[in-house]
Amino acid sequence: MSIVIASDTHTHDGECRPGCGACCIAPSITSPIPGMPDGKPPGVPCVNLDDDYLCQLFGDPRRPQVCQRFDYDPELCGDNRQQALATLAAWEEAT
Repeated sequence: MSIVIASDTHTHDGECRPGCGACCIAPSITSPIPGMPDGKPPGVPCVNLDDDYLCQLFGDPRRPQVCQRFDYDPELCGDNRQQALATLAAWEEAT
């Protein structure tokens, strides 16, 4: 999966939704991230997520591998940002 950010408008072509950022907020990341050397806890927005919920490290070689593996998945992302946040939070808690 790769962290690509999504919006509240569902796309049917497998694209992330601009303005979502759920994958940059809900899960914990244990590897270092630029600006977060100890990673990030679940539910805390990554410091590289801008005000429009877009990853500022997208395409940057410093972007952690875990983030690069995130990608749009209908099961994960649901129909809107709130569903994505809830699903990721539930998966985080289960693991």
